[in-house]
Amino acid sequence: MRIVVCVKEVLDPNAVNNYVLAGNLKFAADGKTPEVAAVPRLINGFDEQAMEAALRLRDAGVDCRIVAVSIGQDLKDLLKHCAALGADEIVSIDAGGAEIDGQVIANLLAAYIKSSGGADLVLCGRQASDDDQGVVPILIAEQLGMAVAPLARAVEYNGGVLKVTRATPDGDEVVEGSTPAVITVSNELGTPRFPSAKAKMAARKMAPTELAASALLPADQLQPAVVLTQQFVPEVQGNCEFLSGASPAELAQQLLQKLRNDRVI
Repeated sequence: MRIVVCVKEVLDPNAVNNYVLAGNLKFAADGKTPEVAAVPRLINGFDEQAMEAALRLRDAGVDCRIVAVSIGQDLKDLLKHCAALGADEIVSIDAGGAEIDGQVIANLLAAYIKSSGGADLVLCGRQASDDDQGVVPILIAEQLGMAVAPLARAVEYNGGVLKVTRATPDGDEVVEGSTPAVITVSNELGTPRFPSAKAKMAARKMAPTELAASALLPADQLQPAVVLTQQFVPEVQGNCEFLSGASPAELAQQLLQKLRNDRVI
């Protein structure tokens, strides 16, 4: 089985949130680029769990080759982290610094998968922590003509049958099918493993396969349909009103009356 895990490098969301809370998140003159030089970049958390899902399949005895692929520039640290976790092959696709949207990302990943011999299973995180859109895996499935199972909390493969336990708002849902398929992995999968020091040392020797976006797709398929025009931190205002009364019952009556006046209840 060939498993392709799609991973993305993002700004550390905890550090970005701290910048926002402290009022220190600023944007460059273009109004789109956050000035966060001090914020570390790391693997998207959901994508790390997609890697974990692939590794658990291997641990369960599935004979597989795991390929980690990402789009961007200077991705060596990200991909070597995947290699240290257990990826057999790492692939970097350089978009040349161009602004690309979810559709172009899906086009590139699907084109890579087709050109490299296909995949029995494509694993992706449920969404990226920077844009939270979650559209790329569905678009990959559409491009490749594969079935898709989103929001997986467990992935199993036995006797040619793929079994996916999905985390839904109404509880767990179990679906079964055959490969090839695309699966998006959610945080309900559990805590991903950490690479050992020995694995990190070995990963340093693994060089990623580097591809140019222009080698995978013609220029017209690299043009985004959705273009980012502005990013900003909204101003949040809060008003706090204290109630006073002689007893808890009186306070409760005041609160209920205010909620009724505001048509909350």
